[in-house]
Amino acid sequence: MARISISEAAAHQIRHVLDERGSGEGLRVAVKPSGCSGYSYVLDFADHVEADDQVFEDHGVRVIVDSDALSVLDGTEVDYVSEGLNRFFRFNNPNVRDECGCGESFSV
Repeated sequence: MARISISEAAAHQIRHVLDERGSGEGLRVAVKPSGCSGYSYVLDFADHVEADDQVFEDHGVRVIVDSDALSVLDGTEVDYVSEGLNRFFRFNNPNVRDECGCGESFSV
């Protein structure tokens, strides 16, 4: 069975953004063909869960993944980090074999 986990920091940020927005089922995570290495992550709000979505819940928040992206994302931890003045979601994905130099895309 596929698994996506959510760190406490990511859960806090997801909850904060959904509360600020006032609605939403969770964070939708997808991948799309892109960049010089193959794929890039796509983030959006999930206002509803589709029939082919997989829902993962940790720390009281949900990450929704389309079943087509599951093989690329299986085992990934969604984290939220601060590096200097930058704050962003980081994906600790065990399936990644290579990343482009700019960090925008990856291959599996």
